[in-house]
Amino acid sequence: MQIVRTIVWVLLLFALLAFSFFNWKPVEVQIWSNIVLETKLPALVIVAFLLGLIPMWLVHRTAKWRMTRRVNALEAATTRLATPKSDTPTAASTAPAAATPRADSPPQPANPVDPEPKTPQ
Repeated sequence: MQIVRTIVWVLLLFALLAFSFFNWKPVEVQIWSNIVLETKLPALVIVAFLLGLIPMWLVHRTAKWRMTRRVNALEAATTRLATPKSDTPTAASTAPAAATPRADSPPQPANPVDPEPKTPQ
């Protein structure tokens, strides 16, 4: 996705440079009845582009920041709910000590099979 974004920005820059090269003419912009601004056409196009881009970019970054904070808060709340509290006994801590295997004993299979079948007498 990053390569597509880079290609789009390079194409936009190339188009702006081509536009600037072929339209480097002075233009007059009447701001109020007594104020006239004389500038080059590419400068006017760049300023108009930035006036449209910057507010929308700021809105996007603000929304992304807000959503990231909400996701992080929800993840933290979920983590707090998922972890057991230390003052309440859990099933593992209430199990008898004999049921837990010792460290020096070999591991036992989960479903052992009797090696000698019992015959009725």
